[in-house]
Amino acid sequence: MASLRFLGATRTVTGSQYLLEAGGTRVLVDSGLFQGEKALRLRNWAEPDFDPKAIAAVVLTHTHLDHIGRVPRLVRQGLKAPIYCTPATRELAEILLLDAAKLQKEDAAYLNRKALTKHEPALPLFEEEDVHAALALFEPLVLGKDAQLPGGLRLTFRDAGHLLGAASALVEVPTPARTVRVLFSGDIGRYGAILTRDPDPACEADYLVVESTYGNRLHPGIAVKEQLEGVLQRTFARGGVLLVPAFAVGRTQQLIFLMDELVSEGRMRPFPIHVDSPMAIHATRVYSAFPEAHRVSLQRMGGGSLLTGKWVQSHPSRQESQALNEMRGPAVILAGSGMLSGGRILHHCRVRLPKPENTLMIAGYQAQGTLGRALLEGAKVVRIHKGEVPVLAEITELKGMSGHADATELLRWLSEVKAPRRVFLTHGEEEAALPLAARIAKERGFLTHVPEIGESVALE
Repeated sequence: MASLRFLGATRTVTGSQYLLEAGGTRVLVDSGLFQGEKALRLRNWAEPDFDPKAIAAVVLTHTHLDHIGRVPRLVRQGLKAPIYCTPATRELAEILLLDAAKLQKEDAAYLNRKALTKHEPALPLFEEEDVHAALALFEPLVLGKDAQLPGGLRLTFRDAGHLLGAASALVEVPTPARTVRVLFSGDIGRYGAILTRDPDPACEADYLVVESTYGNRLHPGIAVKEQLEGVLQRTFARGGVLLVPAFAVGRTQQLIFLMDELVSEGRMRPFPIHVDSPMAIHATRVYSAFPEAHRVSLQRMGGGSLLTGKWVQSHPSRQESQALNEMRGPAVILAGSGMLSGGRILHHCRVRLPKPENTLMIAGYQAQGTLGRALLEGAKVVRIHKGEVPVLAEITELKGMSGHADATELLRWLSEVKAPRRVFLTHGEEEAALPLAARIAKERGFLTHVPEIGESVALE
């Protein structure tokens, strides 16, 4: 009997992790960080619900930390199985995981130095040596090529859009009666996105595990570049700095591409763009190494990357980042993390939010309990590093930048599926997952379910 157990991203957006068992073989699909509310973040420190030494293989759909961020900790706890992902995901995972380890170490040191922790001492979730040990287990697999997993299971990756290297994972599970096909969507990208290609449609499967981040929403049909131009013009007219919490992989490249277009089209005069993220700098090099994976090119005429242009300045060190505190506008600062859950963006918010000439522009989904969500909901005072920070800066949202398909796009992604036995909605808060489940049931007639954390279902 095969079974599937939901160990993360159930009725919440982060912490993706699924345990597939068949004939004594255990395969883990994703192992991501929980982000947002403290109760969720504490799950990252809990002992796993399985023995990491007993895992036969790990499958990673893409490289965002809410899908891969617990892997180094599992390796520390004894995981020795091969880790399958696409080639681009392997390259990006090295950048993101090493950066995450470094940031955790720096944040722990800051909290210890400022005596801002209840724990003595504050410790990182994992360290760089754990990341290197994990990377040694990675086995890249190109899109569309089958791989034999332990226990007779088979794996095929399909293009999911979303960001470079992102894939849906089809796992074929042999049982005494027949082969059961399970499709894990990963994060499905948008159609007609700025950089990524359209996702491959879902293939026929007996069971589908489908993300539902925007399951209750439709992305606005408005031009992203025009919105961005308006925010830049307003902020610069005040002599302010535009502060953007941007995911280093995907979102940063999209924003720089759009700002470069605004200047090259003569709609704005050149302005300095400060990339305050070593990870974003390295990630763009990876983007350049996979030119066939993008809808458009990130290269300038005559060679060179957009990130190395005259008006783009990189700040790899913490000292260079701190020096930006004295900078006056007009200028743009792109810094991580995208959900304002840690990293350098928090230091910039502490300095910039109390000043009305500045703007904080949210350009991606903000989970419940995050600082970004609080700001979008109109908070006038926020807590950063256990200190109160007044919010006088303009807070705005750049709509249409999400890398996630909305409800209608997810239905479009499912359009070629005829008769699955069941569809499971995960990676979405209840107010998104439940309406999407109802809509799929109504429009397609599929049996749908929104699982609870720890729930196990038989795959027959």
